[in-house]
Amino acid sequence: MKAPFSPYLAKLAPFFKRVIAKLGEHYDYVSLLSTDSKGLSCNISGRTKAVSTETPFTERGTVIRVHHKNLYVEYAFDALNLEEALSEDEKTRDEAASMLAGRVKTEVDWQLKMLERAHTEFYETPALPDEEREIFAEFDAEILPEEADVEKLLAIMTDVSERGKNALDEAVDCMVRATCTHVNKLFLSAKQDLRQSYCYADGSILLYVQSEDNFNVAYQSFSDRCGMEIYEHGYEKLLPECIRIAKELLKADRVEPGEYTVITTPGISGLIAHEAFGHGVEMDMFVKNRALGRDYINQRVGSDLVTMHEGALCADTCTGYAFDDEGTPAGDVIEIDHGILKTGICDALSALRLGVQPTGNGKRERFDHKVYTRMTNTVFDSGTDTLADMIASVDYGFLLDGTQSGMEDPKHWGIQCIVDRGYEIKDGKLTGRVISPVVMTGYVPDLLGSISMVSTDREVDGAGMCGKGYKEWVKVADGGPYLKAKARLG
Repeated sequence: MKAPFSPYLAKLAPFFKRVIAKLGEHYDYVSLLSTDSKGLSCNISGRTKAVSTETPFTERGTVIRVHHKNLYVEYAFDALNLEEALSEDEKTRDEAASMLAGRVKTEVDWQLKMLERAHTEFYETPALPDEEREIFAEFDAEILPEEADVEKLLAIMTDVSERGKNALDEAVDCMVRATCTHVNKLFLSAKQDLRQSYCYADGSILLYVQSEDNFNVAYQSFSDRCGMEIYEHGYEKLLPECIRIAKELLKADRVEPGEYTVITTPGISGLIAHEAFGHGVEMDMFVKNRALGRDYINQRVGSDLVTMHEGALCADTCTGYAFDDEGTPAGDVIEIDHGILKTGICDALSALRLGVQPTGNGKRERFDHKVYTRMTNTVFDSGTDTLADMIASVDYGFLLDGTQSGMEDPKHWGIQCIVDRGYEIKDGKLTGRVISPVVMTGYVPDLLGSISMVSTDREVDGAGMCGKGYKEWVKVADGGPYLKAKARLG
């Protein structure tokens, strides 16, 4: 079945079109984004049980953007008198639309006046083009979070938690998480009517283990653009892996700092893609001259084996959508083509300022937050090698697996990835020795330039979120094939 579009937004759409028409009498461009997203979040462990209909992305609200004298101003609100807006009486509806339009105009004009008085240099930006466009997209989902059998889900999660905790003598606790959000978004302008509805879900297991001199957490996750049906069998695939990883972490050594040949699993390849050429080619940073990538367009930044895509359409994951929060249709951008940096990704206003086309990457954390250029799926293309051949080619090095966290410096292209564990490779074979944790650092073009083998298989995962400057959290996914490269470990 399809995730049905919000009846609430569908009923409000004609009213909002009236408001846009009235504001259009005063401003060069008017658009509106209205959201109605519901969800379910559950955490179970031996010590906690938490259930909430709130997730990081549940919301209901509206933001209106207008353009006047080369400036953009926005007005957001979460309360609306629906009785008047949806009244069967034509006069009542029109008066309600006039009242809301007047409220928005008063706020917008005040903001514009304050900007004029500030005597500050602003980015003067022309009006966005408003092309005729209609999109109605409902993506597949069998069980919506607002209709889920919560007790059944809690029983599944409790069983997994207890089995995980009882699997090892060293196990301290086992936390099981589930988060599902049903997203509904309505984008309107004078010529556009865009509507989309989709669900995304993710789950994870955290198995806490402790020995006399070692405390660690084995972590595994799954995600997809789907409904609550993912939890029927998702955890069963994760639990054996979590138990295996926990055993390995209990006996793990520390790595001797230095440069090594490494093979990255798809998860770590995704972490590199996200950190190395994710934030670094978000083109709102080009506008502010805060990213070195601006100076490397059409220049080599990696080996010939490196091709990387970014966009909501380049992988079928939880971050796929039909249009972004500015009404730009979703895209698939080739950022790096056989080692050459071709372009970045861009929101609509930054695109106008840079003289390029928007890529469908304008995203808000919530309706009342600013739009930034943000990643969706960031993915390395597959190659022609097998993992067995890659391991056999390594005299000494490590197979890196398990994402913890990462960061980069877009202005200087430094990268730091925190990896959960590394498996020692010696004379072309895995020795069984495990190191943990592992900090991988380097200069991005050096790291990508050292890639010498790329596997045929590819995986993309979207269980996490991404912040921009330690805030503005959005859902993202990343991945790729196995990569063989040189990196500094510590």
